[in-house]
Amino acid sequence: MDPKWNEDQPIYRQLRDRVVAMILEGVLGDGDALPSVRNVAAEYRLNPLTVLKGYQELVDEGLVEKKRGRGMFVNEDARTQLLKDERQRFLDKEWPKVVATIKRLELDVADLLKQEPSEEAGGDND
Repeated sequence: MDPKWNEDQPIYRQLRDRVVAMILEGVLGDGDALPSVRNVAAEYRLNPLTVLKGYQELVDEGLVEKKRGRGMFVNEDARTQLLKDERQRFLDKEWPKVVATIKRLELDVADLLKQEPSEEAGGDND
């Protein structure tokens, strides 16, 4: 996890988002243990309650399961659920902006689909 925190969002929420990214990227898979609250708190110099609050959001969302005395573990199909949710969020929030930009710039969709993403745009075809 990246130790840098931004000022725009509570740290517990950023921590939650980083765990979600790790699940989506396959760093954490079904049944994998999350790093312990104590270890994360120590490593990033956070209050353990802040870490616990971020983890609790994952539990509340059904992505992670608490196992008493053993820790927190990624639930089965958490990645599938996240992909579904992220795809819907993209379609609801981001896609309309993309479509509006395409129309405003009078871009041809067929030409766009032929384009190779540039490295500056974050594209990576490797």
